[in-house]
Amino acid sequence: MKKRGKVMKNHRSSFSGKLGYVLAAAGASVGLGNIWRFPYLAAKYGGGMFLLIYVILALTFGYTMIVAESALGRMTRKSPVGAFKSFEKAGWLSFGGWINAIIPILIVPYYSVIGGWVLKYLKEYIMGNGKDLAADGYFSGFISNGVSTEICFVVFCMFTLVIIYAGVRNGIERVSKLMMPVLIVLSVIIAIYSVTRPGAMAGVKYFLIPNFKNFSWMSVVAAMGQMFYSLSIAMGILVTFGSYMKKETSIEDSTRNVEIFDTAIAMMAGLMIIPAVFAFSGGDPNTLQAGPSLMFITIPKVFQNMGFGTAIGILFFLLVLFAAVTSSIALTESAVSTFEDEIGWSRKKATVVVGVIMLLLGTLSCLGYGPLAFVKIIGMQFLDFFDFLTNSVMMPIAALMTSLLVSRVVGIDRIEEEIRHGENSFRRKKIFVVMIKYLCPIFTMIILASSVANAFGWISM
Repeated sequence: MKKRGKVMKNHRSSFSGKLGYVLAAAGASVGLGNIWRFPYLAAKYGGGMFLLIYVILALTFGYTMIVAESALGRMTRKSPVGAFKSFEKAGWLSFGGWINAIIPILIVPYYSVIGGWVLKYLKEYIMGNGKDLAADGYFSGFISNGVSTEICFVVFCMFTLVIIYAGVRNGIERVSKLMMPVLIVLSVIIAIYSVTRPGAMAGVKYFLIPNFKNFSWMSVVAAMGQMFYSLSIAMGILVTFGSYMKKETSIEDSTRNVEIFDTAIAMMAGLMIIPAVFAFSGGDPNTLQAGPSLMFITIPKVFQNMGFGTAIGILFFLLVLFAAVTSSIALTESAVSTFEDEIGWSRKKATVVVGVIMLLLGTLSCLGYGPLAFVKIIGMQFLDFFDFLTNSVMMPIAALMTSLLVSRVVGIDRIEEEIRHGENSFRRKKIFVVMIKYLCPIFTMIILASSVANAFGWISM
């Protein structure tokens, strides 16, 4: 096994260069977290105030974790489990590698279920059935139909697995280079269309201009939780992608580009959705705070009442589909890489096994709103439970253990040495040191405590 692992390490795949890594990492970051989750959280937690908090956290906490995970991956040339075990003094912290590895295995099944929903809506818009999508009860009727949701979910899964099977350069990098530019163009087109609707400027002001009256501690907690989801922090993805990064590629420059991509798309998503909802509802707070249903219930109603609604619906859900696919690829690749590195399986075998896990766990989430709706875990249906477990519990723990590993075992000097392979200086070193040693551990514990307290009804978010 050791000999085989050594051969695999020497022949480890890699991105062709900086552009390949940046687009793949940005694709991992720019997903349903940006386009589905970010707008409804921004609408609920103060608009511009939430946006300001998020940007500050992304440039400090987010930057630190992206750099740390990318450096760990490139330094060790291993996926999360192997990367954490590479340091003899890691001790119990090495378990953080397994948490990082398990998270994407749990996320990608239910993520693919939502990807299947997006696929269904895109198909219906292409067929000219936008009016049906806007009808009351359509979404609840669709997700409670186990057969229809399962078919859409399986199609989405198969598309993801085919790309993963093709490999790092021929699959992940090639698809990211195609989808990311198209995604950016589509987001700009839809955002321009949305903000030019009558009455939309009130939504633009609400989203872009911070109102300190809207500040609350829960806005900070929500923004921190969103940052994990949006930047793909503590999912094992960035460690895995870092292991494919060439030594001459600048980690800091690449991180900055990922930050720009992620924040820009999140802002575009907000401009696509919030002003349109404002124009449609007259700024009704209840409509704005529709939560997760905003994209599948409110938005089709908005498009139905706007000019060129069908065309915009096609473009919008094509955009969301591309975002979902690039993130699904990243999550699946992280899982496949773990099986390749730790068990010595071929890419083909690892992809098949991950595919089976995706189908089994995803089917639970698919049927959780239909035939299995009577089954609940701590009051949650399967999809909601998997989302809570990974995003609110496991990811903060993984981030905490990564912070401790880097600050107390690996050491800032070794991280700096790794970063200097691709550049002359560690430009944001002071921010990195303060965050990784002190603030990242504190923030992650706050997120964990707040999320668990909210789940059990001790506090309201």
